[in-house]
Amino acid sequence: MGTIWWIRRDLRLYDNKTLQQALEDPPVLPVYILDPRLISAAPDRRRHFLFRSLTHLQQDLRARGSDLIVRTGDPVEVLGALMSESGADRIIAEEDFTPYARLRSVLVGGHLPLKLVQGQLGIHPLGALKANGKPYQVFTPFKKNWLALRSKVDLLSPPDEIPTIQGLTSDPIPAGMDAPLFPAGESAARERLGEFLAGPIKDYHLARDRMDQDGTSRLSPYFHFGVLGLRTGYHYALESLQAGRGGEGTKIWLEELIWREFYIHIMFHYPRVRTENFRSKYDLLRWRNDPEEFAAWKEGKTGYPIVDAGMRQLRETGWMHNRARMITASFLVKHLLIDWRWGERYFRECLLDGDLAANNGGWQWVAGTGTDAAPYFRIFNPVLQSRKFDPEGRYLRRWVTELEAVERPAIHAPWEKGLKVKGYPDPLVDHKKARERALAAYQLSRET
Repeated sequence: MGTIWWIRRDLRLYDNKTLQQALEDPPVLPVYILDPRLISAAPDRRRHFLFRSLTHLQQDLRARGSDLIVRTGDPVEVLGALMSESGADRIIAEEDFTPYARLRSVLVGGHLPLKLVQGQLGIHPLGALKANGKPYQVFTPFKKNWLALRSKVDLLSPPDEIPTIQGLTSDPIPAGMDAPLFPAGESAARERLGEFLAGPIKDYHLARDRMDQDGTSRLSPYFHFGVLGLRTGYHYALESLQAGRGGEGTKIWLEELIWREFYIHIMFHYPRVRTENFRSKYDLLRWRNDPEEFAAWKEGKTGYPIVDAGMRQLRETGWMHNRARMITASFLVKHLLIDWRWGERYFRECLLDGDLAANNGGWQWVAGTGTDAAPYFRIFNPVLQSRKFDPEGRYLRRWVTELEAVERPAIHAPWEKGLKVKGYPDPLVDHKKARERALAAYQLSRET
């Protein structure tokens, strides 16, 4: 008798609904499966973050009289063996909503007694439908419905003790290195959340787009792995707003969390968006897909300082400021007319928080092929974006070292002042001409 707690993207003890339900039928066996199909596809920095987070989770479990069993292999085979070894008669797991996670749950559930618990989102994708039973395709109505259904989110405290099935062997957790910007583990995640809620959230609406300031929460890797529950973010934001303590910053941060959930819902209802345009009218868009220009974009050598700064930050740290993500993505798709799927794949290869749904949704938003009604004409001017969101050029100097000695305002577009900076390339394209080319390509696609 007992329960296998199959840990997937819920590497935490705080507000873990799956763990709480597992404890209703003790003893519990916490299990993490190193699925070769997932591990081999993950970039090194995400694997390292996962391994370090697993190590912290194991320590937290041991402090409660439990332990973490790690096994490597196919989930059906591993879980079947563990049921035989432990005598457990059921498996419980947090429901995950990516296409592969859903397939994996179906395969396990077809052979073994698996129960899924919705603890990842504020609302299950099947519980947030329109009156006609269809899913929302536009964010604003989705947000209004979400807020109407979720005026509060109650959190669960971590258990003091976890009665655990004993005597089972475990594979060692592979060694991992901490990311400089993102120390692994639930304690580190909760500490960062506390620091954000204690101060920066108040000015989030003003500072979140400033690339020269630390105005964002920097919690996305923790949300991606479930080291910090998305529901926890909802709880504190809603509680603060209802108590009259939260201002515009809290409201906007909550909206950003709901955006994250919206894209998970979109991928749940329309799994084809993983590789296809949400709006099929852009399927015939004539991408240029120049491999040399793509390489220059990846290396941060486009000649546009703000684009290059973002791409170099990504390569060095595995994270990029959200405004920089929009600018760099827009440049690739609209200025260079390179298929958004190329950029989406590269971001997922590099980002520590490379969440499939959020990354896909963001790229399709920028490309104008996603859920927005008519965004094809949204083309960021990199120079204006740079001047607005990094006015002193501090972000540029930090990441594009060739420009360290260039004075403001020339640093945003050296060529406009007739400057030729040693070791720094000329712009790949002219903004005005690239904009005209993009609009023509999109218009042709819409008319075809």
